[in-house]
Amino acid sequence: MSQNEGLKKTLTPFMLWGLGVGYVISGMYFGWNLGLEKGGTLGMAVATGIIMLMYVTFSFSYAELACAIPKAGGAFDYAQRALGKDAGFIAGIAQSIEFIFAPPAIAFAIGAYFNSLFPQIPVLTIAMISYVLFTAINIYGVKEAASFATIVTIIAIIGLVLFYVLSFPSFHSKNLSIKALPSGWQGAFAAIPFAIWFFLGIEGVANVAEESLNPQKDISKGFALAMSTLIILCVLVFILSVGIAGWEAIVYKNGVSGETSDSPLTLALTASKGSNKLLLNIFILVGLCGLIASFHGLILAAGRSTFEMGRTKHLPSFLGVVSKKFKTPAVALLVNMLIGMVALLTGETAAIITISVFGALTLYIISVISLFMLRSKQPDLHRPFKTPVYPVFPLITLVIAGVSLVAMCIYNSAMAITYFLILIIAFILFKIFSFTNEQKANT
Repeated sequence: MSQNEGLKKTLTPFMLWGLGVGYVISGMYFGWNLGLEKGGTLGMAVATGIIMLMYVTFSFSYAELACAIPKAGGAFDYAQRALGKDAGFIAGIAQSIEFIFAPPAIAFAIGAYFNSLFPQIPVLTIAMISYVLFTAINIYGVKEAASFATIVTIIAIIGLVLFYVLSFPSFHSKNLSIKALPSGWQGAFAAIPFAIWFFLGIEGVANVAEESLNPQKDISKGFALAMSTLIILCVLVFILSVGIAGWEAIVYKNGVSGETSDSPLTLALTASKGSNKLLLNIFILVGLCGLIASFHGLILAAGRSTFEMGRTKHLPSFLGVVSKKFKTPAVALLVNMLIGMVALLTGETAAIITISVFGALTLYIISVISLFMLRSKQPDLHRPFKTPVYPVFPLITLVIAGVSLVAMCIYNSAMAITYFLILIIAFILFKIFSFTNEQKANT
């Protein structure tokens, strides 16, 4: 292992597109449908439209930062440069919370999908095995990891296209109006976390900037291509799946009420085609590729985030070690795996998703503030890509992310307290360790 060696540069724009879509595509296969229970078709649609606007404007804003400061730490590096060490630490911890807590939620879904094919294997066992396997792939090499992610992402997109083709004959627009706003407009606010789940993780493209062949040009291309692809996939998934038999059919396992489901597209196909076991099994296998793509990609992004904070000694320095053999942040990846496995043992999928979303919104807010500050403080900083329609785009991101964070705190108060306690405790420990290190340096 080496503290000083850099990460290996191997990623092309096509690989960055594969990673960007891969980080997010699991959100098309599960999780988002739970927002329909909160807001109905119209409430969830409004929430999704607003969040989609936030992600478009954020992606352009974040691409400017990533191209100007192509570092593995992403938001951590941008905030530290623009706002100082304390803000950098908060951004880094928020980013780590997002990237470390999203994979366990996806691992549960992988276990559930796989268990539906092989009921004799427990969900938790499959989730744990997935963690070990995909962490090992990430340790082996970033090019191999990105190539694998691109392949499974393409298969996952093919799976969504298959869903569109199979579901379209059963689509009826009248089904979109069934109980369209069951909880009033407040349901749209309650649906925000699930709308975010559609796109959560796209910012991970920035965390592999240091491993891109030409980050100053390729990162902006990767963001633009990935975001365009995801918007198209999201709109088609939403409209076609709800349009088959109404939103309740893809939220509840029995199609009416009661226990919710993590496989909305499978329920939609069942409503459309009946219990065609062969067809459903094929779709489940393809759907697994979507879950694996996001799981694998977020493990990669989390490793880079933790690595950068260790490299700069904001976290224990052993986390900033690069494997001499593989040129990857092996220690950071292993530590993240252990934290993820502990989260898995809690069995609280919804809570894990919510914590991850809190981290994401904090990251977006601090990143946009960093963009404004850098434009003001460092106007001569080399910016190969500049945010279009500045300052309108970053302002849109800031307003929507801010309102979303407030709504999250109102509708998820217990999780909000847990999240902010994590931030406060981490920050206090950081200040104590920083003070101790300064005292040692002065003696």
